[in-house]
Amino acid sequence: MMASLIQSRLITDPNLLLMQEGTLIRKVRSKSWKKFRYYRLQNDGMTVWQSKQAGAYAKLTFSISDVETVRMGYDSELLRSLAEELPLEQGFTIVFHGRRPNLDLVANTVEEAQTWIRGLQLLVELVTSMDQQERLDQWLSDWFQRGDKNQDGRMSFAEVQRLLHLMNVEMDQDYALQLFKAADVSQSETLEGEEFVQFYKALTKRKEVQELFENFSSDGQKLTLLEFVDFLREEQKEQECALDLALKFIDRYEPSDSGKRRHVLSMDGFLSYLCSKDGNIFNPACLPIYQDMTQPMNHYFINSSHNTYLLGDQLRGQSSVEGYIRALKRGCRCVEVDIWDGPTGEPLVYHGHTLTSRIPFKDVVTTVAQYAFQTTDYPVIMSLENHCSWDQQRTVAQHLTEILGELLLNTALDDVPLNQLPSPERLRGKILIKGKKLTTNEEEEDEEEEDLHSELERRQGTELELDLYSETETRSVPTPELQLQVKDKMKVMKYLPTSLPSCCQTLIQPPNTNPGPVLLTKQKAKAILCPALSSLVIYLKSVSFKSFTHSTQHYYYGIASFSENKAKHLIKEAGNDFVHHNTSQLSRIYPSGLRTDSSNFNPQEFWNVGCQMVALNMQTAGLGMDICDGFFRQNGSCGYVLKPKFLRDTQSSFHPERPIQPFRTKILLIQVISGQQLPKVGNTKERSIVDPLVKVELFGIREDTSRQETNYVENNGFNPYWGETLCFHVRVPELAVLRFVVKDYDWRSRNDFIGQFTLPLSCMQQGYRHIHLLSRDGISIQPASIFVYTCIRDDLQEEDS
Repeated sequence: MMASLIQSRLITDPNLLLMQEGTLIRKVRSKSWKKFRYYRLQNDGMTVWQSKQAGAYAKLTFSISDVETVRMGYDSELLRSLAEELPLEQGFTIVFHGRRPNLDLVANTVEEAQTWIRGLQLLVELVTSMDQQERLDQWLSDWFQRGDKNQDGRMSFAEVQRLLHLMNVEMDQDYALQLFKAADVSQSETLEGEEFVQFYKALTKRKEVQELFENFSSDGQKLTLLEFVDFLREEQKEQECALDLALKFIDRYEPSDSGKRRHVLSMDGFLSYLCSKDGNIFNPACLPIYQDMTQPMNHYFINSSHNTYLLGDQLRGQSSVEGYIRALKRGCRCVEVDIWDGPTGEPLVYHGHTLTSRIPFKDVVTTVAQYAFQTTDYPVIMSLENHCSWDQQRTVAQHLTEILGELLLNTALDDVPLNQLPSPERLRGKILIKGKKLTTNEEEEDEEEEDLHSELERRQGTELELDLYSETETRSVPTPELQLQVKDKMKVMKYLPTSLPSCCQTLIQPPNTNPGPVLLTKQKAKAILCPALSSLVIYLKSVSFKSFTHSTQHYYYGIASFSENKAKHLIKEAGNDFVHHNTSQLSRIYPSGLRTDSSNFNPQEFWNVGCQMVALNMQTAGLGMDICDGFFRQNGSCGYVLKPKFLRDTQSSFHPERPIQPFRTKILLIQVISGQQLPKVGNTKERSIVDPLVKVELFGIREDTSRQETNYVENNGFNPYWGETLCFHVRVPELAVLRFVVKDYDWRSRNDFIGQFTLPLSCMQQGYRHIHLLSRDGISIQPASIFVYTCIRDDLQEEDS
């Protein structure tokens, strides 16, 4: 029957056999929470259940399809912190897709740990290697297990009725019974293996696809080679090499050997093509590296993270190296590291002056070295926010040099002109440090702190105070800390070395007693930068933004940081100047300090003027991350996307608020046809069925940004039909991003999220396409999809005018 590969392994693999018997394992959540739980692999080979003890009530803990990988105990941040109490060789960590927390476990023996590690790795490998049909078979097997309530390997009609509600199907009872009897060829009044498959096929018969097939088929039974070529040319807009594509698709998707030999496509083959990657709305040609990667780094959009170490909010969230692992594995190429003095001489990473937890800087560097190039070998940028004293800055430099080794770019490239940034291609396999750099003519400001002070002064009229001396001690030398205080208790720290250089002695004259705070007006304390750390900043020197003119006159290249609010103001007031700035400089945009919940802005607005590093809180799901993930899905998910030519041209006249020639409006037509196997929303009641609608959102320049949605279909998440056409006007398609969102209509409150898919408009395939939906965390919820028809054409009215 279904999932035969996994089923065969279940009865032959010794590790899986032991896992099916169950094991008592210690579950570890924190240093203080460690409890024994009984884990057992179910007979389906796809789910692991947990109970407090053997034979007790068990509940589903996770599905194998949810597991990304399994790590040894030595690779667990939490288990390493408990190494003196729990043996690391008996520990292992189950890492899940998306933002779900890891599951840390410690077995009673090394052998038990190895049994689970090897068994889980085998199952994950089998699931990962499944093709489309095998995944569908596994999905059906999962539903069969859920519907077979008494677990006797067969389903009665009553169990089928219950299963239909679980699957989001509202169906007339007589019609359901008719399909049931037709599938029950054994006349046992139950459905077994293959009978259930036939029942499912009858249930999922696609009338809209059948009609499309018959429109091009002369006999309604098959598509000849020429008929299929006509379909590819007329509907799928495959004007070039349509004949070659038709031959390739028939060979790839036609299930019968005789059909392949005769070069014809059956209805099953046609449906298989439409549901495949070739029938996907995302153009397969845009999935590998397809862009020129030899241009200067500032000519690319760069997938960037803000406060990468945080797994939660900005005030109390957990700091963890897991934040770096997740960001790097999803293609992020710029990670942020906030470094502060540690009490033992080891620098720490955390969000200063908050209650976020702290992690050693050397652990962060080790993690970056390990995971930087697992997804792609294009360069990684470590954006340092340095708050350390002189001595601990030297420790920072030492860790970077020793741990990163040859991965660290610590000298300029001989073949790159001094007035030009290297290309991503030239920097493959290298880690670059972004930070302050000692110069002879100016000291650079910490832009994020600068904006924070400006925000506080503007909003609260607060005076900044400089306290050179400890509040608890009276002594004749200054403390190592320069502490900027504001009346609302927010603090921003700057550190000085314990021994000041002679050039700084005139800045402070230590009195015999603490004189109290010294009022500042416009003067701001400067951090003293350690030369060893400064020397590691090669190309990505943090510079203070004063004006676009100042940047042009003073920097060959540099990277300035802007808060989202400051960047929005500049876009509105000087959008074209911002475009010009980004043709030669690098810009990093970060979320407002007021986003304490780690929410995100829409990055599109800043991409519109060519800002390269638009940093998001990657731990937070939602619109911002959907757009970011969808946009960077192209070009091999390498984290670098070449900007359109008009954002690379130093003479560009482009202004996102007022685009002029040569931009001509396009008409984007999207017919939302049908949906397939949409999941239930959250923990809804068993008999609750969704009322789905589809919202289509277009993001780009302000003039292009719009949203439209279909009506909702009542009580049908299994095969809803909409048949509605939505129309969008697009002035600058090169910058447009398209987001499809399926929601469950709820008149009492906001519609509930079901799934989404986001992609650049430039990567959209026209014609009849399936959109395979993703969860809120960006994980596939296969086989859930929507079926659409898309078409882009010129706006004839604009041409006439």
